[in-house]
Amino acid sequence: MDNNIVDNNIDASNEYEIRLEKFKRIKERDGVVYKDKFERTHTILNARELPLDTKVKLCGRITALRGFGKLIFAKLYDVDAQIQFSISLNECPDTFEFFKNNVDVADYVGIEGELYNTHKGELTVRVRNYVILSKALRPLPEKWHGLTDADKKFRQRYLDLIANEDSRNAIKTRLKAIKYIRKFLEQGDFTEVETPILQNVASGAAAAPFMTHHNALNKDYFLRIAPELFLKQVIACGFDRVYELGKNFRNEGMDAMHLQEFTMLEWYASYWDYKDNLEFVKKLIQGLVLEIKGDLKMNYLGTDIDFSKFYELDYTNELSKEINYDILSIENVEDFKKHLLSLNRFDAGEVKALTSIPAAVDYAFKKTIRPSLIQPTVVSNYPTFLIPLARHNDKDDRIIDMFQIVVNGAEVVKAYSELVNPITQRQAFEEQARNKSAGDEESFEIDENFILAMEHGMPPMSGLGFGIDRFVAMLANQPTLRDVIFFPQVR
Repeated sequence: MDNNIVDNNIDASNEYEIRLEKFKRIKERDGVVYKDKFERTHTILNARELPLDTKVKLCGRITALRGFGKLIFAKLYDVDAQIQFSISLNECPDTFEFFKNNVDVADYVGIEGELYNTHKGELTVRVRNYVILSKALRPLPEKWHGLTDADKKFRQRYLDLIANEDSRNAIKTRLKAIKYIRKFLEQGDFTEVETPILQNVASGAAAAPFMTHHNALNKDYFLRIAPELFLKQVIACGFDRVYELGKNFRNEGMDAMHLQEFTMLEWYASYWDYKDNLEFVKKLIQGLVLEIKGDLKMNYLGTDIDFSKFYELDYTNELSKEINYDILSIENVEDFKKHLLSLNRFDAGEVKALTSIPAAVDYAFKKTIRPSLIQPTVVSNYPTFLIPLARHNDKDDRIIDMFQIVVNGAEVVKAYSELVNPITQRQAFEEQARNKSAGDEESFEIDENFILAMEHGMPPMSGLGFGIDRFVAMLANQPTLRDVIFFPQVR
């Protein structure tokens, strides 16, 4: 974008008063300052492809403005493109001075004229008529000044997206990715559905929930941490393949790759197992990378990542070797924690805070093996105690039919063959309840309604969760999830 725009560092109160006077003059002349509509003939992007001398009616926000006596040049902007326009005293003898004295950067205008090239070869609209559509009472920022404006960048996201092309491209990458995902799932015979965000029981994932109160029902609810249990009930209705693309809420730490409010894609397919799901999501990931990057090889923040191949890793075997302890034989969490501390590889305070076997094992994996998984890696062969909703392996009941895909040290996909045995499911929930009573706030609660639905019968199925924000951040080459979200939470 042209840097010749008003700087927010000027005296803001004085600027506001000056613009307010212009607002009054526009109202006095036009009667209405904020017009109701404008009939454009083309978008700015479309207009840039038209032949010279084509007559156009365009509209947008002014992002640059400079005057040369009897001639004014300005830039007209929308989220997809910008174009220069010129207003001269010769073409607009009756309204030139009004424009010069009352229109500012950030105002919305509609213009009518024809396309031409300036002496420097820049495509420009020679304006014959204009309409002031909306008066901005505050200026646009010229630029963001270092880290001190990091929060302001997200608090006033609309300004950031106007001023920062990199931010706009990141958001466009997100929108393009979501459009591709929906198309891919539709072609795979999946139906998009919606499930409740307010839920009676916090379940479906290992995470601390948010709570809210329903005044009309005088009842506390949880914001969902996952749509899993309801999506499985949709499968029980008879829908073969369903997905939901929506918000989840987890009341846990905030960092570059974690937000408390985030977008998750979950789908469930009747009569699939986790291997079917693995092949399907590989195709989705590779197609998505090609759609956005044009190649299966990409660079993320200086790291080369190749999506043409997925490596494989055995969770149970590799972690057992890494920490010299058979994780399938753990009987007491305190004994296991003592072993971890004896290795002198882990933070003592973090280990002592762990209250359950699942939490301790997950911690050990995340601190040792996962950070080293840079290239796309399929991690499988997980212990049963880690995921209470996953199907136990037929050959070894201590293992679940599950996989995760890890890229650049971060989990982007989790999937498994679903547990549809109501007796085993109740036992798993009861174990989670015991962990919760012992202090593990991320353990599940028992959901009697879900067990009841399972007792009425569910088909074999496999489900998958895909972290949209995290993967889009990689595709957009952005360092944090906040960079690929329109309005992220800030401190």
